[in-house]
Amino acid sequence: MDKETRVEELKNMTKKFMDDRDWRKFHTPKDLAITITTEAAELLEIFRFKSEHEIEELFESDGREKVEDELADVLMNICRFAEISNIDLTSALKNK
Repeated sequence: MDKETRVEELKNMTKKFMDDRDWRKFHTPKDLAITITTEAAELLEIFRFKSEHEIEELFESDGREKVEDELADVLMNICRFAEISNIDLTSALKNK
């Protein structure tokens, strides 16, 4: 699906997800930056102190779903940050 989905669609999906939960009041750039960091730390925690072999096993087991969930949380909050701040992620990445 990555090949079929545009960044704008991801932002819209994220906006709907957040709006359905009435989370806008919690979404300032500062709070979203904190959330991105927190979610990234949760992703990192999955890999902490694991050997390369354990990481390979993780991706071949139910651990893969946990990784995907945490990665989705990071992406969702990045998209939300960009959406409320009117940041074009494609341009930002190209300019980097």
